[in-house]
Amino acid sequence: MAEGERRLDKGVVDRSEGFGERLLGLLLDRARLLPPQLIAPLIAEEVAGIGGRDVSILLQDYAQELLVPLPGRKLHVGQPEPVTDSPAGRAFLRAAVVEVPQAGGSVRMYLPLLDGSDQVGVMALTLDAVDDDDRRLLGRLAGLVADLLVTKNAYTDQFFLVRRREPMSVSAEIQWGLLPPLTMSVPQVEVAGILEPAYRVAGDSFDYALNDNILHMAVIDAMGHGLDAAAMATVVIGAYRHARRVFVSLAEKYAFMDDAISQQFGPDHFVTAQLMQLNISTGEMELVNAGHPAPLLIRGGRVLRQLESATTLPVGFGGEAPRVREHTLQQGDRVLCYTDGIIEEHVAGGEPFGEERLIDCVNRLGEEPSEGLRADLRRLSHTLKRERGGRTSDDATLFMIEWHGGAADHFATME
Repeated sequence: MAEGERRLDKGVVDRSEGFGERLLGLLLDRARLLPPQLIAPLIAEEVAGIGGRDVSILLQDYAQELLVPLPGRKLHVGQPEPVTDSPAGRAFLRAAVVEVPQAGGSVRMYLPLLDGSDQVGVMALTLDAVDDDDRRLLGRLAGLVADLLVTKNAYTDQFFLVRRREPMSVSAEIQWGLLPPLTMSVPQVEVAGILEPAYRVAGDSFDYALNDNILHMAVIDAMGHGLDAAAMATVVIGAYRHARRVFVSLAEKYAFMDDAISQQFGPDHFVTAQLMQLNISTGEMELVNAGHPAPLLIRGGRVLRQLESATTLPVGFGGEAPRVREHTLQQGDRVLCYTDGIIEEHVAGGEPFGEERLIDCVNRLGEEPSEGLRADLRRLSHTLKRERGGRTSDDATLFMIEWHGGAADHFATME
């Protein structure tokens, strides 16, 4: 019997609140010094302590198509599971536990691994029977596993190699290392982003940060391909973060980025960009559009209009102060930002894909039930790729914001 485990008179494993606290406490005590390769065996042992078996940890691949099993001692390692149309995929996309009855009366549980609100992957396991104590304990365990995977990811290439399903270019390595989490969700606002082609992206990137009630966002597209574009993207995102962290205005952020590109790369290089600031309490948004296609405002699942702004030169071509446009969102509004690789890809007949086809795809998908921001954005990305004949010859980035408003102060009080 594992340390700290006790059984009830009827021989049933005790999964009460006190037992769960001891079990999670043991994991926390060991987490600080735990080598990355021992996460899997320890988790499998913890699950076995509550009567679970066949534990799998599934990580999302970079193309957001598969959930790939992490190898490790004591883990059940099967085939990758599709994000679409699988129990693991439903748990992942909906950020909700999925329970699948098995032959003989047991239950296969799929628990989303959430680091904050960013979906890391899914933990799957089998129990002979499931009650509310199991659900509570395993939900907390899944949260701790997600935190461990994210923390230890900085120490190892193991998790990266599991997620990589094909060779990755050097420029893509740089871009993926530059990105923040692909999703963020707090009660007032959600964001999600996706990059294509996942293994060859070079000049596209996005960044965001929530500082108090202001959500700062940037979507960029550096000219060219390969390492030159990746280098410019790295410099411009670095300049954006620096400006953001010294609390300058949106116009001054543009100037910081413009100076960095022009001084480092000269007058023949540029980066298109969208810079935004959203007050998550009021829905007031400021926008600077420096050479990008205008963002789309989506309300009730349909594109309402473009969020126009005065013309500002791409970053690196500056000189004049940018013009900041203000917009006010309504609760439930979504804002879709995209780079020109989405609409300039040539389709059958040689014509560009175009903005009208993009809007048509958004509206058609908006008629279907929403599965949440990240799932909806992923579905849009994959639909657009199919509509373009599977081609993504240039970087193609989507970044979406959904504003809810309200407050989150109740999370800071103990009930």
